[in-house]
Amino acid sequence: MLSKNPSAFHLARRAARMNPSIIREILKVTEKPGILSMAGGLPSSDTFPVAELKAACDRVLTQNPREALQYAASEGFAPLREWVAARSAALGMTVSPDQVLITSGSQQGLDLVGKILCDAGAPVAVETPTYLGALQAFTPYEPIFASLESDEQGVSPAALARLPHDAPGTRFAYLLPNYQNPTGRVMSAGRREEAVAAARAAGVPIVEDNPYGDLWFDEPPLPSLSSLWPEGSIYLGSFSKVLTPGFRLGYMIAPPELYPKLLQAKQAADLHTPGFNQRVVYEVVREGFLDQHVPRIRALYKANRDAMAEAIKQHLPAGCEWQMPKGGMFFWIRLPAGLDAMALLPKAVDAGIAFVPGAAFYAASPDPRALRLSFVTLTPSQIGEGVAILGRVLREAMDGSAEHAP
Repeated sequence: MLSKNPSAFHLARRAARMNPSIIREILKVTEKPGILSMAGGLPSSDTFPVAELKAACDRVLTQNPREALQYAASEGFAPLREWVAARSAALGMTVSPDQVLITSGSQQGLDLVGKILCDAGAPVAVETPTYLGALQAFTPYEPIFASLESDEQGVSPAALARLPHDAPGTRFAYLLPNYQNPTGRVMSAGRREEAVAAARAAGVPIVEDNPYGDLWFDEPPLPSLSSLWPEGSIYLGSFSKVLTPGFRLGYMIAPPELYPKLLQAKQAADLHTPGFNQRVVYEVVREGFLDQHVPRIRALYKANRDAMAEAIKQHLPAGCEWQMPKGGMFFWIRLPAGLDAMALLPKAVDAGIAFVPGAAFYAASPDPRALRLSFVTLTPSQIGEGVAILGRVLREAMDGSAEHAP
């Protein structure tokens, strides 16, 4: 007789802590015809430099086919690491190529950080709210999350200073200073200096994630947090938002004493990031292509941002709280009292739009009234149509709440 046991496998404790990404689940819904998705943090496919990538593929396969298709160094393609090190000077950093580790997207960098720095029960400090993918990456290593008070300028220096008392033994503080996902906020120069000084005094290293730093609209980003405390910081960067996410190419910059352990964790994970992809990207960027390409992305995204801001002003009901993002890809909106973004999502999808409820971005005490809108994958007219639909859904929910009020 066959056993009724559904599986012979016994899951590790860390596996029980893994949860699906709500964003990925929502994206499945948006595949339905006619849905205007403002949910996913996807770059616009109109920005992908297809011709340049095709030409670079041809050059790599013509000039170095065997090397490009062979196993490669775990550290990454040396010329690309040199390019990253030189490029980091624009953010005030002085970096050796030996500090650069090429990763399979910056998401892998988060996983490697968790693997070598997190222990079960050890605190990890995060902003409120923070990037959902980082919470997913760190969670399997069983840390305790310490949610840091944050405002429109980012993390509170006072909250960082209190970590030795509030969360003794905190392994690191995970911070996104530029056009943060999900809020779009950017840290001011003064806040950066205060935050780094507080973290240094508290003995809490910084993991700085900067996937959106090149996507500024009004003024270029300020020096990185890592430039203010290089020996106490890990810096994560990505090519996904400025070239293409499909190549899954990111990088880490780490202090020399930490680099060997990150490298060992990388070797255990996947041996190396695809060498062909690295060589192709290097061929594209080596002679300054990004200096012409990224401004075009900025112009497109800024026009979309302005269209969404105008639509929000015109269509969303009074009581919605939001700020104009100065870069990046997102608006963060807090709904009027009494509304729950998660509960409203099915109604919004039925009406033809999708967003991401904000509760998923909190390590603790989620705000049910928050939601995130992406403005980069739709046209200005589609943005206007989508925000108008959202406004109708919100007003109907508010009218329904008023009808049922005692």
